[in-house]
Amino acid sequence: MDLDKPPAPEPPEGCLVVALRLPVRIVVLVLVVPVRLVWDALVAAGRFLHATVLRPLGRALLWTGRALFVRPFVALWRWVLTPVGTALRWLGHVLVVAPLTWAYVHLLTPLGHALRWVARGVFTYLLAPVGRGVARLARGIGALLAAVGLGLFTGAAWLVRYLLVVPARWLYVQVLSPAGRALLWLAEALVTGAGAVLYWTARVLLVLPALALWRWVLAPVGRLLAVVAREVADALGHAWRIAGHLSRVVGRALGTLFRWIFVEPARWVYRTVLTPVGHVVRDAVLRPAARAAREVGRVTRLTLAAARDTLRETRREVRRALFGEPGQRVAVDRREPPVRDPRTLGSSTTVLTKD
Repeated sequence: MDLDKPPAPEPPEGCLVVALRLPVRIVVLVLVVPVRLVWDALVAAGRFLHATVLRPLGRALLWTGRALFVRPFVALWRWVLTPVGTALRWLGHVLVVAPLTWAYVHLLTPLGHALRWVARGVFTYLLAPVGRGVARLARGIGALLAAVGLGLFTGAAWLVRYLLVVPARWLYVQVLSPAGRALLWLAEALVTGAGAVLYWTARVLLVLPALALWRWVLAPVGRLLAVVAREVADALGHAWRIAGHLSRVVGRALGTLFRWIFVEPARWVYRTVLTPVGHVVRDAVLRPAARAAREVGRVTRLTLAAARDTLRETRREVRRALFGEPGQRVAVDRREPPVRDPRTLGSSTTVLTKD
């Protein structure tokens, strides 16, 4: 297979296509450029609105909904409904399930076994013999009725065959079949002639004019409309891309103007005015205020500690004045028990060799 085969050349375009292309593209470009500019402006505004308004608002609404609905319902489920459901389940088990289980095991099951034993005895010794006798009687009556019915059916079948079937067959073969073939041949001849006449009439009056209309009017008009539609679609694509480039250029120009008019002056003011002022305020006001606040805090902590110590000493003196000196604690011998001497090779620990 030849993979490097060049693509097939495109068919040459007609003069009508070339004549339509330039005016259509100019008109479409004039119409599309404002639409593309408005579209890009709306997209940029939408992104800015989404980033600055909708996303924080959505987060706030989500947090509010979680705080107002989700957490209360979770707390209600966890601390109210779950304990109540557990208690109700325990009560249902104690008050309903356990009594029913006991009644089924100790009352209904023995009663059911007794009823089954009684029913089995009644069926075995009473119903089964009666049923067998009735079955024998029914079989005898059925055999008699079958013999009588077979005789009646045989006689009726013989009468129907020779009074209806044989005459109807002769009438169908000898009379109806020839008459039907003749009528069918006559109908085919009439339909064939009428169909031929109608076919040529419809061909001359409808098909040939419609074919001429399609070939000489509709097909050229359709090809012209297809060319116009294709050129309009191509022009729309080119115009949309060109409008995108123009919109990008306009956006960059507006961004540059905005940066020169607002951002750069604000940056210059921040860098040359606000930053030195901030440093002066920080060094002259904030840091001394912070040191003074730390010193005040340290003095306050020392004062509070001294006050606590004074209060503790006063309370101890008041307790001593009211209740006297506290009793002396009894010394408790907390020494460890004496450690036994370690074993050596010369010592013995058995009863027989102990000194």
